Amino acid sequence: MVAPLKVGIAGLGTVGAEVVRLIEQQARILSARSGRGVRVVAVTARSKAKKRDLDLRGVTWAKNALELAHDPAIDCFVELMGGSGDPALSAIEAALKSGKSVVTANKALIAKHGLRLAKWAEQGDVALNFEAAVGAAIPIIKTLREGLAGTGINRVYGILNGTCNYILSRMEQEGLSFAECLKDAQRLGYAEANPSFDVDGHDTAQKLAILASLAFGTKVAQNAVYVEGISSIKPEDLRAAEELGFRVKLLGVAVRTAKGIEQRVHPTMVPKSSSIAQVMGVTNAVTIDGEGIPPITLVGPGAGGAATASAVVADIVDVARGIRAKPFGRPVERLRATSKAPMERHEGGYYIRLMARDLAGTAATIATRLAQQKISIESIVQRHPDGVDALAANGKASPVPVILVTYATSEDAVHHALEAVQRDKVISGRPQVIRIEKN
Repeated sequence: MVAPLKVGIAGLGTVGAEVVRLIEQQARILSARSGRGVRVVAVTARSKAKKRDLDLRGVTWAKNALELAHDPAIDCFVELMGGSGDPALSAIEAALKSGKSVVTANKALIAKHGLRLAKWAEQGDVALNFEAAVGAAIPIIKTLREGLAGTGINRVYGILNGTCNYILSRMEQEGLSFAECLKDAQRLGYAEANPSFDVDGHDTAQKLAILASLAFGTKVAQNAVYVEGISSIKPEDLRAAEELGFRVKLLGVAVRTAKGIEQRVHPTMVPKSSSIAQVMGVTNAVTIDGEGIPPITLVGPGAGGAATASAVVADIVDVARGIRAKPFGRPVERLRATSKAPMERHEGGYYIRLMARDLAGTAATIATRLAQQKISIESIVQRHPDGVDALAANGKASPVPVILVTYATSEDAVHHALEAVQRDKVISGRPQVIRIEKN
């Protein structure tokens, strides 16, 4: 008989508690799938007295995560505390150095210290599994690392933050403002009291950095990701997108270009016919463009206790099976360094919304400035509220929204053209610019 895999869990919050329940409830299935039993034998958490509705009789309580990591009675250390530094970092490093496999859902830690930890895992021939760190129940890590090991990847992109997708979905469906939808997301528990990490795009950037490493064999580098959030998006942009055949999503995009690997997070217009455009609410989705195959899109719950716990337990089962894949799909020493691709070199289509002043020659001035940067216009729409010019308080016609969609051009050209238009004083306020991502 093969001895059961003895698991120690650091962190008994929503996810940790659910992992304990899953291992207990699915004991027979896990044993059948892995060829050996899986048992939680030790845990640690900030409060032992907290009521968790768990049966922890016979389970050892460690004083802290570091003590648990050193415990010779466990084979697999599961870190579910969170945070990009200690105590999670020291505990995981200690577990790996002592010959234990590690499972974590900690995207911040993997994005910041993943390479360092992967080296220790490789040296000890133990596992460092982090499926739950990106997309929760969506098996995107295994898909890139193992399922598509024989396929060259050209692009990986997706909706990696449920909070942002929920807000944009509500804004589109109900015509609400960003502030209104954010407040509702906080009430429902989809957004934190301080939501900046999500809505400013940093959560997505951490996840994208991990996916880019797996897809392209580069070193994880969150600082190489261009980041832009969703707070500037207005309901009128979503209405315009609908009419133009697009939806607006906060996407993380990593793409192989002739100039290197481009990694970016920003609001993006995607064709309504695309798979990713159909993903609404708190759901996540990732699309992979590989050589010689049609695009693959994986869709599912990207957060939540049950979804995250499901991925954690799947990683534990891999440890029980004896699978020891290289954490980033290849030895750390073979991962290439990557630098931040300047966004001004990005090329693609653009949605531009201008508030044009009621002045003679305004349209001609805008057209001239675009032409000077060799920007070609695919479509142009001028809007008048209720079919007539709205009058400002001084009796003059107020600025009129003008919406432009460009053919492929460079970021640099768009910025130069719009700076010139602003200097010409033919528009009011700041132009709204949203990048377009084609299928």
